[in-house]
Amino acid sequence: MDFSIVLQQVLNGLSIGSVYAIFALGYTLVFSILGIINFAHGAVFTLGAYFTYVLCGGAFGFNGILANLALPKVIHLPFGVAIFLSSILTGLVSVAIERIAFRPLRDRHADPLLTLVSSLGIAVAIVNTIQYLVGAESYNFPANIYGSLPAAINFGTIDKPIAIRTVQIVIFGVSAIILAILTYGINFTKLGKAMKAVAEDATTASLLGINTDLFILLTFFVSGFLAGIAGTLVGSSVSIAGPYFGISFGLKGLAVIVLGGLGNIPGAVVGGLVLGLAESFVPAEQSAYKEAVAFALLFVVLLFRPQGILGKAFVQKV
Repeated sequence: MDFSIVLQQVLNGLSIGSVYAIFALGYTLVFSILGIINFAHGAVFTLGAYFTYVLCGGAFGFNGILANLALPKVIHLPFGVAIFLSSILTGLVSVAIERIAFRPLRDRHADPLLTLVSSLGIAVAIVNTIQYLVGAESYNFPANIYGSLPAAINFGTIDKPIAIRTVQIVIFGVSAIILAILTYGINFTKLGKAMKAVAEDATTASLLGINTDLFILLTFFVSGFLAGIAGTLVGSSVSIAGPYFGISFGLKGLAVIVLGGLGNIPGAVVGGLVLGLAESFVPAEQSAYKEAVAFALLFVVLLFRPQGILGKAFVQKV
């Protein structure tokens, strides 16, 4: 295989893998605090794409009760501002999900399985609400979403071009910045250290004066914020493929956190990048099987490391 093609595929893999990592971190943060999977995370991912689409000036189609709706042109926002505001909105939606679907069951010390079912019900409700409001058709972001940037940038030479789509470069750059900020925030700030303390032992953290309920809310907000960013980046790269387009990413996000190690933040990043690179090398003629790569890779890794790539083996004392 030509080196330029290999390099191009690596860059493509890092681009999509970094989005997988951001999305999976939302799962990981909630799991590390509560020990449960938030199945509504994929629906929040979808909402992020729709919010940014509207704020950037996108118009809805002919279906749904919001048919043909678009914001006035004078308040169309630049992409950077739109993605930030939409991510704040998805963070608030995630907080509302915690109040509605998680806290009542947590206060009653309900079985974790009931919480999973509750979050799944919220996800179905959100997806169906989106379909009721705007229909099930696909939406593409405006062509000039990145301003005057070229459609692709050549990292090679004239004789051997290595053309990478600008949107993929933007995705990788934004993802890298978000991952760096999140890593710094969790490891080197008081809020991050308090969050890690709650994840380690919520009861002890509460006895030490940490408001565990506040940090659970903060965790859900950050999780929703990350989902909103990931949804927007994917939607701007391909399209918003209807209300259910976050479902497949939700499944891949689950594969990523198990691949990297449940509750392990560096593991979620590594798992996302590994999955992105693996998918990028699927031959074009076999692209229909690309969706199976995540779970085939997960199966192989778990055969040899059941705890995941960076996860710690669980030792049960008897």
